[in-house]
Amino acid sequence: MIGEGLTFSGRMEQQNFKVFDRDLDDRTLDRYLDASELAIDTETMGLLPQRDRLCLVQLCDPSGFVSAVRIQRGQTDAPNLKRLLETDSSLKIFHYARFDVATLDYHLGIVTKPLFCTKIASKLARTYTSSHGLKALVGELEGVELDKKAQSSDWGNAANLSEEQLSYAANDVRYLIGLKAKLATMLKREDRWELAQRCFDCIPVFTALDLMQYQNIFEH
Repeated sequence: MIGEGLTFSGRMEQQNFKVFDRDLDDRTLDRYLDASELAIDTETMGLLPQRDRLCLVQLCDPSGFVSAVRIQRGQTDAPNLKRLLETDSSLKIFHYARFDVATLDYHLGIVTKPLFCTKIASKLARTYTSSHGLKALVGELEGVELDKKAQSSDWGNAANLSEEQLSYAANDVRYLIGLKAKLATMLKREDRWELAQRCFDCIPVFTALDLMQYQNIFEH
């Protein structure tokens, strides 16, 4: 049923996590609309939006309330998600926003804004390392070892996602708001905050180029 929240027993229920089919319900939408920041992630069947379908959209607010929306094959819109992700009143935090923003645009017609990307922020702030993946970030800045075994798994079987998959999906958004705060502190300390904002403003340009399959247009 569209927008009906489904809770899972055991570990997932304890983690304050709900799953919806096709779209958020109105009550959860209102809850998220009150948040000043939201963490967002997607799970897909692959890395090419034109070929690989969107399967799951995960969200988390500053209180740690996580939702996941199961996107059905052939689905082209999700009105509540669109309203939420296009509102200017909350900052949308991603890890590698370039991919997720393009995927949401291509499959659901959502133009996500405003944006913060923890991967870009990490590359600008953490120049003492070449490790900028989510696992490395969460390990260093949050002191948590993420289990990434479910990363490469079949997300297309939406009706039968395992608790391991759902736990992985939840953890992909659960730490982003905390990471954003720590990375913002580092960027400001190193006088790179304004540069980061300019990079975030460029994300829609790169996603548009990606969806049109342009490559290397800034090279000589």
